Amino acid sequence: MPPATTNSFRSSTESTAIKRIEWEQKRNAFLEKVQRAVNRLPYNERQIIIKRYMQQEPVFDYQVYNEIGMSERSYTRLKGKTFLDLAYALNEVVFKAPV
Repeated sequence: MPPATTNSFRSSTESTAIKRIEWEQKRNAFLEKVQRAVNRLPYNERQIIIKRYMQQEPVFDYQVYNEIGMSERSYTRLKGKTFLDLAYALNEVVFKAPV
């Protein structure tokens, strides 16, 4: 391929590689942001998120609340509060307009 006067890439392989690297950098930055937000949560809330959603193997809610010694009702309430706190920490809160 003859040299071009611009700095743009002509190869689709190079463009794809650059897009892939940029995507991975964005993903890694987001994962770090989530990890920092989870680490700022109170202990019980952090336990819920880590044990339920940040494990390699799938874990069910009943396994988590039994493991941390909570009743199902307390767990459900705290889990809802946890997601709200996490959404605020990530600045991802969405409000629905009244219908």
